[in-house]
Amino acid sequence: MFTPQGPTLRELAVQALSSTMRGYDLLAPKFDLTPYRTPDRVLEAVADAVRPLGPFDRGLDVCCGTGAGVGVLRGLCRERVTGVDFSAGMLDVAREAYAGTTGGPAVDWVRADALALPFERAFDLALSFGAFGHFLPEERPGLFDQVYAALRPGELFVFPVGAPPAVGSRAYWSLLGFDLAMRARNALWRPPFVMYYRTFPLAGVVDDLVRTGFTVRLLPLEEFGRRPDGSPRVRLVTAARG
Repeated sequence: MFTPQGPTLRELAVQALSSTMRGYDLLAPKFDLTPYRTPDRVLEAVADAVRPLGPFDRGLDVCCGTGAGVGVLRGLCRERVTGVDFSAGMLDVAREAYAGTTGGPAVDWVRADALALPFERAFDLALSFGAFGHFLPEERPGLFDQVYAALRPGELFVFPVGAPPAVGSRAYWSLLGFDLAMRARNALWRPPFVMYYRTFPLAGVVDDLVRTGFTVRLLPLEEFGRRPDGSPRVRLVTAARG
């Protein structure tokens, strides 16, 4: 799973016993060498699906990490792109990665909690990759409220959601085991490290978006194929602010 240049087992253990923010500060220099970074294949598929929904002037990468989503937004937006994250370490890596980049929209980096975004009606497009496991289900409405407020009326919040693994499959047991281990860790150790894989079910997510005021469409990302029942393996959630 990890390259030789990636984090060591000791480094991962220290991260796992830290707070969520401190853990990502520690992991930041090697984050892009781990399987936690969103694969380029996913980034490209989302960019291809969103491009026809534009044009967009200003974009926001929610929980931007080391900036993979900012790269997507730079190919979709004409004026300015902003990455926001609560980890100073991740932002430092992202800032360095894009230093000296010429052409395309300007890039800003903002340190802020996604549950308290410092924006109001500022963006035409918001997206997020791989961050929702850091929010407990009861926090989801607050997160969506913040993104809603950051968007201009009629504009879009988009993110991919994979179908859950088949019950009894290796992936099913792997994700279940991870979440159970994380719950045990958080019950026994402080500060908590919030990261779960099974707390973002599509039906509940859509319900929360609709209650926030978004109009939701689900677009299949056909690059990832379909399950035996014919349903897409990956969908793009597109939520338009009312």
